[in-house]
Amino acid sequence: MSEPGIVRDDVLAGSDEVGGVRLEWSAACNVGMVREANEDGALIGPGLFLLADGMGGHECGEVASEVALRVLSGVGVGGDQAGTRDEVEKLLVSAQDEIGEIDTSSDRRAGTTATGAILITHDDKPHWLVFNIGDSRTYCVRDGVFEQVTVDHSQVQEYVDAGMLTVEQARVDPRRNVITRALGAGLVPPRADFFSFETEPGDQLLLCSDGLSGELPDEEIGEILAECATAQDATDTLVESALALGAHDNVTVVVVRVGPPDDA
Repeated sequence: MSEPGIVRDDVLAGSDEVGGVRLEWSAACNVGMVREANEDGALIGPGLFLLADGMGGHECGEVASEVALRVLSGVGVGGDQAGTRDEVEKLLVSAQDEIGEIDTSSDRRAGTTATGAILITHDDKPHWLVFNIGDSRTYCVRDGVFEQVTVDHSQVQEYVDAGMLTVEQARVDPRRNVITRALGAGLVPPRADFFSFETEPGDQLLLCSDGLSGELPDEEIGEILAECATAQDATDTLVESALALGAHDNVTVVVVRVGPPDDA
């Protein structure tokens, strides 16, 4: 795959060799069982994996997520950590400005969450630069350990941090959809968190909207990733599992598996 492409209401899979590693990936975006419109989207490019979950109702949320993915697709892959972070921050401001111009024809402002993983070079080694704004998540599986890399920008996460809710209570709390950071939605300026770690063969990354993490507990998500033989098997199984539980929101999943280059 040579050019980034947006995935919505579709499943896409492939592999790329970039930055000295082989990346097997799959992305699935499903409207779910309840919502009429799909405001989720993902964007896949060589060494670039992005996900956005729009809000603002029907077309507005879809437009907001598409704007975020299109603008952020301009980030360069393979650059240094500081330069790439600066580039992402500038693109987030550009996306924020463009989303702010969307006419919602209602009191609800258009907005979107965003998370992404970008392959960069740090200390002459391939690394992931992960960012998030809102409650879409990026996870990593390394040596059989499944961990959430990002931290949700949400009201219930603040209650978890304060010891007022457990993680399981937060998953079903009626305030779980209240986010504290977003692109657009009248929340300015855009403030993303960034995380960086070395890329290792055998790693798996999972990017997902809350349509997945709100339906399946982390333990079950980790078990599915461990049991599936390919990235596409994993995305298919994760989406099917969310649908089996009612899929009350749009469900978008991106799985990336890291391996050595073909000639290694």
